[in-house]
Amino acid sequence: MPTPQRTSLAEIVAAGREVLETGGPGRVTMQAVADRVGVRAPSLYKHVRDREALLTLIAAATLEDLRERLEAQDSLAGMAHAYRTFAHERPEGFRLLSTRSATAEDLARASEPVLAAARTAVGETDALEAARFMTAWLTGFLSMELAGAFRLGGDLDHAFAYGIERVSAALAS
Repeated sequence: MPTPQRTSLAEIVAAGREVLETGGPGRVTMQAVADRVGVRAPSLYKHVRDREALLTLIAAATLEDLRERLEAQDSLAGMAHAYRTFAHERPEGFRLLSTRSATAEDLARASEPVLAAARTAVGETDALEAARFMTAWLTGFLSMELAGAFRLGGDLDHAFAYGIERVSAALAS
């Protein structure tokens, strides 16, 4: 008689995301995730091929979380603030998205809210370029902010608002 399932793929991925946030991708091991869901590590292989596949699934779930947050906004500025909140709440997930290749399908799905807002802001012709510009500026700002690289003083919230205002104005012109 087969052994009953003691965990699910969704629980494994959720546990992997928790482990990721406690110490980065280096802490995401099959053993650490198994401990988190309360099974032995070999049991995970019934659901996930290997650690690389697990990291890809974690990246996909993280992108989906981000997509849902972005989709709840109706402007590029609103999305920028949602992206910043996401980066602060899930800094390791944010970093993982910058370093891990997700599937083209996952990336396209996660990008759609930003592209839709960019289409509204600048039109169809320049939407992809506008979305890339906004995403690159945001990712750079947030990467530096999370790394503590802004060391000249000043109010980072004000600097972020200033940047969003300037980027939005540039796209509108």
